[in-house]
Amino acid sequence: MSLHIDAKKNEIAETVLMPGDPLRAKWIAETFLKDPYCYSNIRGMLGYTGEYQNQRISVQGSGMGIPSAMIYYHELIEDFNVKRIIRVGTAGSYQEDIKVRDIVLAVSASTNSGINNAIFNDVSYAPTANFNLLMKAALYAQENNIPVRAGNVLSSDQYYEEDPEAFKKWAKYGVLCVEMEAAGLYTIAAKHGIEALTILTISDSLVTGEKCSFEERERTFKEMVQIALDIC
Repeated sequence: MSLHIDAKKNEIAETVLMPGDPLRAKWIAETFLKDPYCYSNIRGMLGYTGEYQNQRISVQGSGMGIPSAMIYYHELIEDFNVKRIIRVGTAGSYQEDIKVRDIVLAVSASTNSGINNAIFNDVSYAPTANFNLLMKAALYAQENNIPVRAGNVLSSDQYYEEDPEAFKKWAKYGVLCVEMEAAGLYTIAAKHGIEALTILTISDSLVTGEKCSFEERERTFKEMVQIALDIC
């Protein structure tokens, strides 16, 4: 029995898109899916299932950060037999040439979270995307003239850093941007042998200080969602 998702076994599709914001999940379902219905609203973490191009697709909010998201990843995989999870989220750019509204495909996810240290006894584990989904996303973007960047991202446990210059070290080593869930997703996906990919839209830049409004974060960023849906 799932403790945080109030759905019947057949109400969640094998493929789930997962934004952090539950209201973005609502927007995705109502904007892109045919006949969407809400299967769960426990703690306000909305989940929907509908159809896209004759395929059942679910959209589930995960909340912010690895601890929250891992609850939903675990229950979707263990309790609802989900086979594919695509995170569609926002990120802060670490690179001057990656601008607000640009799209990043997370090939791998560094992290300052202690989650994998606990699992691997402080030996460094490198969580990575599913190659099949990653290639599909890259090819789709190329064929549809959608510029994307692909590379390493940082999954951080801190939204507000103590040192505002800390990002520069990550940037120096080629990390493209910062978000809060990908490392957890890639780790649990590897453990259970399911497909996982993180697609991010840059919502703010730590280099220039430019930011999107909360309304834009919640209700726009269509290209990222389109890529996710069309590679399922």
